Amino acid sequence: MAFIKEESEDVKIEETFTVKQEDLQEQTDLIEVNEGSKEEEHRVKIEEKNYLQTDGILKRRDKNHFICTQCVKSFGRKDDLKFHMMIHAGEKPFTCTQCGKSFNQSSSLKIHMRIHTGEKPFTCTQCGKSFSQSSSLNLHMRIHTGEKPFTCTQCGKSFSQSSSLNLHMRIHTGEKPFTCTQCGKSFSQSSSLNLHVRIHTGEKPFTCPQCGKSFSHSSHLNCHMKIHTGEKPFTCPHCGKSFSQSSHLNCHMKIHTGEKPFTCPQCGKSFSQSSNLNCHMTIHTGEKPFTCTQCGKSFTCSSHLHQHMRIHTGEKPFTCTQCGKCFNCSSHLNQHIRIHSGEKPFTCTQCGKSFSQSSHLNQHIMSHTGEKPFMSNHLV
Repeated sequence: MAFIKEESEDVKIEETFTVKQEDLQEQTDLIEVNEGSKEEEHRVKIEEKNYLQTDGILKRRDKNHFICTQCVKSFGRKDDLKFHMMIHAGEKPFTCTQCGKSFNQSSSLKIHMRIHTGEKPFTCTQCGKSFSQSSSLNLHMRIHTGEKPFTCTQCGKSFSQSSSLNLHMRIHTGEKPFTCTQCGKSFSQSSSLNLHVRIHTGEKPFTCPQCGKSFSHSSHLNCHMKIHTGEKPFTCPHCGKSFSQSSHLNCHMKIHTGEKPFTCPQCGKSFSQSSNLNCHMTIHTGEKPFTCTQCGKSFTCSSHLHQHMRIHTGEKPFTCTQCGKCFNCSSHLNQHIRIHSGEKPFTCTQCGKSFSQSSHLNQHIMSHTGEKPFMSNHLV
């Protein structure tokens, strides 16, 4: 790629370099203007009014700027333009000796090397957190300052990073540019697609150090860890019952509100959770799509299959914090806990007697009704 050579008293540019792509050859767009003689200045002013036609793209010659003929981006220094041209040429002369990754600038390689060395020279003065790049520190500082300079023109929501705003805008536009090649499902974020792909690959990179169970999402592992720690940070304001996940508390709250927004179209029965409705629907269809690979037994709900699988694996992830006894179902642990607490939440409406389990209450009710369902037919 040849550059226009312009001479003045102090400045002389006599530098050419060749760009790999053939379509970049014979393009001239480097202009350096020195405000020297009036004659030279007059010639430049005239030249600034003209346009240079290159590969069907109009290029304007900006005073004291070096312009890329491929994308019209301008630079204040010719060295910056030279580095930029490597993007179009695909040239990456700077290679990492550790992993072989290549870069078009030595500064980019230097930043990359910090991944291998672990160097983080930029430290936050507020909290002491360190970063490998100054730009990362600048973004981090907005956490402390509360600065959110990027605002959505649709809803007014503000963000600390332009990338966060770009992702947010897809809510309004409905854009989902990341598509799964396996099933065609689309996503607004590449990270969401990466998580989805694990459904097809079966990849579960997050493993519990306590029991060895693996998960496809780190958030799922975090929720699982609360089983071992017994942590239940989400508490019901009505009855004081605590939960390990906020979603479980939200479902529980419907017991107090009586809300059952999910209705069966077949029989009209309503449920507080969509998963309960899905399980119920299999009563009408007779469908049991979840089959145990060990014994072939089928179930209407995936949760029932998961509980059943613990019979084969021997897994008992639910541990009593009082005595250390383990159970394969959380419901069994809840029943067991009542031994220690003495809680008897199931009360007979006939005589007021209370029980720790609903099954015990059901058996007791039969003493009032006189029902004897377990009597043999030949004794009737």
